[in-house]
Amino acid sequence: MAMVRGACDDIPLTTLFPRLSPADAESLKHAARGVDAARAGEDKAEWEWALDHVAFPGPQPWTPIILGLDVIEHADRGDQLEFLLQVVWTDLGQLAVDAAVNVACWCDTDHAGHDVDALTLVVGGETSLPRAFQTGAERLIGWLADPRDADYWRSRAVLPPRQPC
Repeated sequence: MAMVRGACDDIPLTTLFPRLSPADAESLKHAARGVDAARAGEDKAEWEWALDHVAFPGPQPWTPIILGLDVIEHADRGDQLEFLLQVVWTDLGQLAVDAAVNVACWCDTDHAGHDVDALTLVVGGETSLPRAFQTGAERLIGWLADPRDADYWRSRAVLPPRQPC
């Protein structure tokens, strides 16, 4: 799977999502720019996209990502937070927008793999891709405004406290 990386203005939205109207493509760009603005003063966001996932690849043992942003925060104590916003294929061939905060928890269960807060919006019916993406972007922007401290997120998810290394 070859992921291409670039700025939000480089994302070939109408190639990735051929059914998008120009207004819908601009709506997605606007939401992506909002995420980038929420990260002002930090390293430039690198969006990723996979041109080989434009067409539904069929059910996979992994989630086929079409477009995404993965913001990883490292703390001095080896902690890691991951903030995600992705457009993916579901096993049934529907588009979905996933947003999540993941904390690297050093507990014995699900080591480094706890989604502390997550949102999945399946596109279809009354939920359009632009609306789902906007909702996911707003959620991500809110999470990025919260403390970037793994202990804060562990507490919020009632995970065990960090163990010393």
